[in-house]
Amino acid sequence: MNALKTALLVPFCFSVLTLPVNADATADNALRDKIQQDLPLLMETYKHLHQYPELSGDEEQSAAMLAEKARELGFEVTDNVGGHGVVAVMKNGLGPVVMIRADMDALPVEEKTGLPYASEVVATTEDGIESPVMHACGHDTHMAGWLGTARTLVDQKKNWSGTLVMILQPSEERGRGAKDMLNDGLYERFPKPDYVLAFHNSASLPAGVIGYTPGYTLANVDSVDIIVKGVGGHGAYPHATKDPIVLGSRIVGALQTLVSRELDPQDPAVVTVGSFQSGSKHNIISDEARLLLTVRSYSDETRQTLLDGIARIAKGEAIAAGIPEELMPEVNIKDEYTPSTYNSPEFTRKMAERFTARFGGDRVVQAPPVMAGEDFGRYYRADTSINSMIIWVGGVPADKWQQAQEQGTKLPSLHSPLWAPQAEKVIATAAEALTATAMDIMQGE
Repeated sequence: MNALKTALLVPFCFSVLTLPVNADATADNALRDKIQQDLPLLMETYKHLHQYPELSGDEEQSAAMLAEKARELGFEVTDNVGGHGVVAVMKNGLGPVVMIRADMDALPVEEKTGLPYASEVVATTEDGIESPVMHACGHDTHMAGWLGTARTLVDQKKNWSGTLVMILQPSEERGRGAKDMLNDGLYERFPKPDYVLAFHNSASLPAGVIGYTPGYTLANVDSVDIIVKGVGGHGAYPHATKDPIVLGSRIVGALQTLVSRELDPQDPAVVTVGSFQSGSKHNIISDEARLLLTVRSYSDETRQTLLDGIARIAKGEAIAAGIPEELMPEVNIKDEYTPSTYNSPEFTRKMAERFTARFGGDRVVQAPPVMAGEDFGRYYRADTSINSMIIWVGGVPADKWQQAQEQGTKLPSLHSPLWAPQAEKVIATAAEALTATAMDIMQGE
């Protein structure tokens, strides 16, 4: 999940993990039986991917291993789509085109889970920083769930008709992998989907619980740099300078009014100054300060309001401080923009009803939208006639969930070095949910 922990603030009772599945959902156990049969293989795959994670843009080995497994299942596989992206296609008669996506990249985080298969990988980021690497966002469960879905759909091939497009996406954590695959002809070189599906593991739901959100589910994410310029000098003679730290502080304060005074209170948004960099010594007034912002919203209109407001405030405060025109602040919006993710509301609600019938009402909950980012939304934005849905699959182990509910202890979030989902439940639940959804669609959804 792009640069932010997931925060699904949904109240639960521990009973969700102990109540039996609704009897009405057991009419067809073929999918569940197949997944359980494959679970040792899927867990072996998961542990390997967990132990040998790869950073954004470096997913060569993960992609190659899973591409080969897809070929063995009979898919027509194309490698190196938009970087290390993989597209696996299986045509099985007339019917809709269903695309199922998993992301592959890990994070520059040192693992502290204590797992016997914990990562000890160290790599260099694109920014030139050497760092330990960990699947702290759980993309290893996504890949293993993707494989379980592919294997089960092949096993059930006689029971569905249409075209299955299984994709492995690079560079989600940098907000560019979906864009790169689309720019490399994902919708032109391969069957264009009528439906796009994915899941994300959740650090805020009990293991095996499915969360769904109709409409906006994840946010627009922008990274903005403001370079505040001034006139440096001796700290004892501030009147001879134009202090960029004072100006930067004014900008930080004024930015808070963008959300509190310029947006409808019911229109969620975030403007956070995550870094304020300036100066090198106690008695020197520097000539520059840098503010690093994360900006989050749902609608494109709100996003533009925030970005325009940031530029206006930076310039306005500089004018008020007497900064000359040639030293006006520079506002740079980074290219690695992640658009908001929108779940097709009617389709998502219908699938949620079917999840409830299959898994039982205690294992399916409507979750609120969050301000985290996920570039899965680009697949829908590329053609809004497509039905799109990403679901959450809880990964918090039963004992830790119970302890948190009873004692109020905090749980590790996504991107935490301590995040260790109950992988068996995440993978099995996700594979069953995605397989069942695809089969519902391709049996005449």
